[in-house]
Amino acid sequence: MSRRRRGRKPQRRPVHARPSPPEQQQDYEDLDLIQAVRRAIRSDEPMDLLSLVSGLLEATDPRNRDPFSRNEPATTREQLLESFIGTPYAETTAVLTVMRSLVGDELTKARITRELANRRHPMPMWLQGLEDAAAEPRVFLLTHVLKDGDDYLFGVTLPTGHQLSALVYIDTNMGTVVKDAFVVPESLDDLVIKLGSLLDDPDQLLTPTDPADGRAEVEQAIATAAMFWPPIESESWPMCRPLVEWMLRHLPEGGQVAGSVEWSDEQIAAIADDFFASPFGRPLDREDERSLLDSILWFASSYTGGDPYRWSNVRVEMLLEDWFPRKIVAPTPYLAKMPDVLRAYVRYCHDRLGIRAALTADTLAAIDHHEPEYQRLIRSEREQGAEALLSATLDARSDLADMTLEEIVLSGLDAEVGGRMRLMALDEAPLPDEPFEWAGIPEDIHPVVQEMLDACDRFADTLGNVEYRTAMRRFLSRAAAGGPEVFRRRASAVRGAAAVAVVISQANNLLSAKYIQEWFGLKSGVSERAEPMLVAIGVDLNARRFGERGLGASDLLLSTHRAHIIQRRDRALAGFGL
Repeated sequence: MSRRRRGRKPQRRPVHARPSPPEQQQDYEDLDLIQAVRRAIRSDEPMDLLSLVSGLLEATDPRNRDPFSRNEPATTREQLLESFIGTPYAETTAVLTVMRSLVGDELTKARITRELANRRHPMPMWLQGLEDAAAEPRVFLLTHVLKDGDDYLFGVTLPTGHQLSALVYIDTNMGTVVKDAFVVPESLDDLVIKLGSLLDDPDQLLTPTDPADGRAEVEQAIATAAMFWPPIESESWPMCRPLVEWMLRHLPEGGQVAGSVEWSDEQIAAIADDFFASPFGRPLDREDERSLLDSILWFASSYTGGDPYRWSNVRVEMLLEDWFPRKIVAPTPYLAKMPDVLRAYVRYCHDRLGIRAALTADTLAAIDHHEPEYQRLIRSEREQGAEALLSATLDARSDLADMTLEEIVLSGLDAEVGGRMRLMALDEAPLPDEPFEWAGIPEDIHPVVQEMLDACDRFADTLGNVEYRTAMRRFLSRAAAGGPEVFRRRASAVRGAAAVAVVISQANNLLSAKYIQEWFGLKSGVSERAEPMLVAIGVDLNARRFGERGLGASDLLLSTHRAHIIQRRDRALAGFGL
């Protein structure tokens, strides 16, 4: 039995936070985010809170940073964590509990664990047992004979019996990357049964696969997709990425990723010889056609999965409308022969693989569909090879050819802020808190504009950013005055408000479009609502399609973004480039 040492008083635990004043607590409780967390805690379904926190983590994921920009994100993962640690309420305790499980960084986990040790808020039973979730023992794989992509299905079960299942689609044509994913609050068996009942395609197959290999494949595809810029996005991806990665970590480690097949020159030559010796290629055995097939085989063996025998509608489109017109430099009469060679080669490949005649007919129909555009492209002036890559890098602007790097930078900044004079006069003063400007807006659209304004203000209030609110108000006012017909259409005011938020976020390198979409409760993107408003304030949509996100107005930019523009301006003026 241990003895208590005399003369020492028991130490009191340090107090890390004091009760907030009534006014501060009321402001806190009025935040839409906190109210959403509160509703999620009270829900019987864990998915509500898990998806909410997953979206918060994704919005601050450093993998989402634009590699071509020196601008820091508006909110970092560290700032997000500090905001929840600094407000010791039940809602933030719930969020921190989920974050501890979803983050993969052990240091962050330990930090959250230390903070939670000082919290005493009662939590739902499922949340208390989140760390003890267990993976379902099976992983399923849905494949298609033409191998455009694969679906992986896996699940976890919480100690309370709640179950979650994920479906992750890996696109082969884009380079084996995650293109879409979602998580549902149901058992893996139910999801598999439901998916199986929907399969009416004899060319698809749903089978169990090795769990460790499945984990390795999906994690590798996530890592590869994270290198893409702009990021690959769907209605639910990558907002569910933290949740999917957490589920994957419950699967066994040590799996193997299937490597791509390397085709030697000898193997490629053998494929060509076999084709031209076959009934499909024999009528085309001429010099031009052999050369064209060499290029087709180059594409087929080195891109889109690297299988020279696999041809689908998607692959045909990529070859005809992008790769061949851009990569192959040759006279038009020569290039015009390629679709006929491709048709014969597709028939040869499908016959060799035993592909159903209906699928072959679909692929041949795709060639017929895309050939007119291919023939137009090869007859038009276009950049090719390294020139095309440089053009894409420089936003495809023809006036950059004779400019220095410093001039290119300044030209891009001019377009972003509205001209060289505005660029040189730019300052870092925060946008003021100002009322909405109704002057010049027709009265008949006031109700819908007011509804959009209220939704925009609520969103800005959750961010606690007055500048963001002012920028949205200014943009909405100008769009309503410059294009009132846009607001007379029968459309959702909520979608319109989300479009305003997305435009301002993109112009200032803030939150992702998917995060905003999720906050407004929307299931699809809002670009169709944003574009008419952009036109109404004079933005060139063609420039935006080449990657530009500026609005040509410095007074719609937040102070932090203007500060970064000033830094880039000064470095360019000093001759140091970016």
